[in-house]
Amino acid sequence: MAKQVKISNSTLLIICSIFIIGITALFLRKIFFLEAQPTYASTESYEIVTNKNPINIENILKENTCSKIEEEMILEEIDLEYITEYRNNDALPTGTIQVVQEGRDGRQNAIIIKKYENGELISEELVAENLIKAAVNKIVEVGTGAGVNNYIARVGDTVYVTSNLLAVRLEPNSDSEKLATLKKGTEVKIQKIDGDWLYISSKEQNGYVASNCITNINPNNPIISDNQETQNNINGLDFNMNLNIPSGFTIEQFKKVLCGQPQDTNGVFATNAEYFYYAEKQYNINGIFLASVAIHESGFGTSKISLDKKNLFGYGAVDSNPYGGAYSFNTYAEGIDLLARVFKKYYLNPEGTVIYDGNVANGKFYNGNTLSSVNIKYASDKNWANSVYKWMEHLYNSL
Repeated sequence: MAKQVKISNSTLLIICSIFIIGITALFLRKIFFLEAQPTYASTESYEIVTNKNPINIENILKENTCSKIEEEMILEEIDLEYITEYRNNDALPTGTIQVVQEGRDGRQNAIIIKKYENGELISEELVAENLIKAAVNKIVEVGTGAGVNNYIARVGDTVYVTSNLLAVRLEPNSDSEKLATLKKGTEVKIQKIDGDWLYISSKEQNGYVASNCITNINPNNPIISDNQETQNNINGLDFNMNLNIPSGFTIEQFKKVLCGQPQDTNGVFATNAEYFYYAEKQYNINGIFLASVAIHESGFGTSKISLDKKNLFGYGAVDSNPYGGAYSFNTYAEGIDLLARVFKKYYLNPEGTVIYDGNVANGKFYNGNTLSSVNIKYASDKNWANSVYKWMEHLYNSL
């Protein structure tokens, strides 16, 4: 049986008092403890407020996220551009251009890394290549002798073959059926002019031949008659001019504006001035534009790439390895000639356009034929076109 304990009233009062004091102490301790802790937002009690100017999270992310650059590696069959070798011939009048051997592009398989920024192609880098068909280099004789020859072909003229072997074709393009082969010095007559092709008649065959493989100079009597010597007319300078149209400068005028320039401390442009003229004559490109690009890209022939690699355009240089990627040339003339063809083939004409020597434009980087249009794909510097145009103005004003 449980033992009963009797508690007096006074004892009960003391126990209750102790209990109340303990509860009060615990309560006060809880208050002080909570006040000393960090305060966090409660999910159990909140007030709904309507935002009159809601934040567009998607727009903020677009505005504050860096451009997205993506890479892809592809296998592509591309043209292998030929190189042009220039040979001086003092038996020919100055300004004469005679193609001794026609150039032909080769083909190669290439592994290319392409970079895209926000879906737009910004650069390409060739990392490996495999030859399919070798290029045939072009050989050109240029006159360095007495007299000046600025001949322009006309219907009815009697002219002569300059190439060792010249193909006569059914149509005015290099892929057309070959009808015959003419030897160097063969006399022909111009019946029709079709761009860079001439329809000729000869004892052997009628057909089309490349215009850069004929000359007005009779190899048996190399004297230029007065009615065959023509001075070019200079085309006006304008920022929005068509760069496919030649400047019209004569070889003497190219030498005048590029020789004696104080910025040309290494004499690079003074000793290569005529090659901008030869490029203009052969490929129907504005040679002053070409020279101005070379001046801008090479720091007037003072850059390391231009001095070490004879590359005035920085051609082939990539952002990841500019010096290592830049092409090397044996002469400055090779680079000038190649870049004239690169601009015509890839930048200045839409795909399918018939260009020099009956070749067809690739148009890969075509956006138009003006400075601003070329700037879009040729240079990441948005001010490139303005910089090049300032040099064009400088050269025009140097006449």
